[in-house]
Amino acid sequence: MLATLFKFEGGVKPDSHKDESSQAPIAAAPVPARLVVPLRQSAGNAPLPLVQPGQKVLKGEPIGAADGSFSAAVHAPTSGTVLALEPRTLPHPSGLSAACVVIAPDGEERWIERAPLDWRSASPEALRDRLRDMGIVGLGGATFPSHIKLKPGAAGRIETLVINGAECEPWITCDDRLMRERAEGIVRGIDILRHIVSAGRVLVGVEDNKPQAVAALRAAIAQSHGIEVVPVPTRYPAGGEKQLIRVLTGIEIPYGRFGSEYGVQCFNVGTAYSVHRAIEIGEPLVSRIVTVSGNVARPGNFETLIGTPIDALLALVAPKADTDRYIMGGPMMGFTLARTDLPVTKAANCILAASPALFPRPGTEMPCIRCGACTRACPAELQPHELYWFARSKNFGKAQEYHIFDCIECGCCAYVCPSNIRLVDYYRFAKTSMRALEREKAAADAARQRFEFRNLRSEREAKEKAERLAAKTAAARQAIAGGEKPAAAAMPAAPEQAQALPQLDEAKKALIAAAITRAQAQKEGVQPKNIDNLAPEKQAEIREIEARRAQVRELAKTPPEEPV
Repeated sequence: MLATLFKFEGGVKPDSHKDESSQAPIAAAPVPARLVVPLRQSAGNAPLPLVQPGQKVLKGEPIGAADGSFSAAVHAPTSGTVLALEPRTLPHPSGLSAACVVIAPDGEERWIERAPLDWRSASPEALRDRLRDMGIVGLGGATFPSHIKLKPGAAGRIETLVINGAECEPWITCDDRLMRERAEGIVRGIDILRHIVSAGRVLVGVEDNKPQAVAALRAAIAQSHGIEVVPVPTRYPAGGEKQLIRVLTGIEIPYGRFGSEYGVQCFNVGTAYSVHRAIEIGEPLVSRIVTVSGNVARPGNFETLIGTPIDALLALVAPKADTDRYIMGGPMMGFTLARTDLPVTKAANCILAASPALFPRPGTEMPCIRCGACTRACPAELQPHELYWFARSKNFGKAQEYHIFDCIECGCCAYVCPSNIRLVDYYRFAKTSMRALEREKAAADAARQRFEFRNLRSEREAKEKAERLAAKTAAARQAIAGGEKPAAAAMPAAPEQAQALPQLDEAKKALIAAAITRAQAQKEGVQPKNIDNLAPEKQAEIREIEARRAQVRELAKTPPEEPV
């Protein structure tokens, strides 16, 4: 049964520039002199470091353990020695640093002992744990941990599995070459994914400008039932997860919701291939295919170890003299690199060399003329011109009302804007600011809750103390009223001092008298210490002091004479 295709709104058709890098087979990038492997390479918690400087590691050995369920492990891309565990700058628009493991390769490429897993007899939970520990994440760019996406939704299963081979962004061809050359491994990975989620139907979406990839996949699924390769119209961003799901199934997934809630889930073809390697061969994700193209002499696709400096890849393609900057990702959703000594990560699907002629810089930004071109191009059916005004004026409340978080930052609006407004930059600024405000609010709410809890605890403790004191007083009064003496009053009392307190009731007098008697007894029982070896004159002095103290105590016991 052929799949019925649906449409998504908006989109653009930029020049594809696919032929520049798709003609040559995938080549293996050489092992560099140093590998810098970031521990954080996926959405979720950063892995916990497992190695120390000076430690020897094998290829595929874990160097970062998954921190909780929303995380994925990281592994040594080759054998060698750990030189450092330190912060290094990441290839990210923020330019921030994070913990990285620096490895000096030994050139031997010695693997750990690889243990394949019989997935047909393994439980879905065991397979998800295996993928987490093998560091499998989405290789389409988002790097979301794959084991999280493989959890069933409310229905207990994923009815339709969508495999993304669209690769809609210009210049990028790593998935195209992967489908042409390793279609059998992709299909084997699809079988594993389908087994985990119990999917009854699998749709592989490939843009119709990749006929060789479509033919290779169809040949590979000849023996697999329930898998259908579907060419989809070439229109950017048809490769967006939500857009491809909509095209192939007609299902629309709103922001903040997961495909599993609607019985559908989407995985990149590169992810499916890495699932096959992790389960059936026992190899963790230590490399990926990277397109290196643009203003270079020898564009191509390279199987690259994670942590390889981008400089090392650029040396393979010979950038031309007029190259003025480098872009990670495609021209629509990528970002300009501040430096080229940064490492390749699991998210790095493309490195582009840019020149003024090939990638002209945006013209001078001019005022918005409210032409509506951005609204017609938006695949998320938003109103980009309104979001622009709200983001620019920092009216974040209105921006949220207009669903700014539904924006997938595809760049279609900026691509068609006649005023050269960098619209996506404004949206990113607004989103980042709103998330920061949410974090600050959450921290303030937590501090307020701690303060209120401390006050409640103090009030509770004071109340309990008062209740205990009241109960003790009531018990003493009840004992006196019953003709019994309190335990404290059983000791010899000091009646002359008790009589001096006529304003207190009998119970309090008894308690005070008992306390005075105990104090006197303790005072009289105190004996001087360290006097055994004193000189005779010191002993005589002490005896005189004690005699004077005795006289004072006797005088204190004598009642005063009555006045004449």
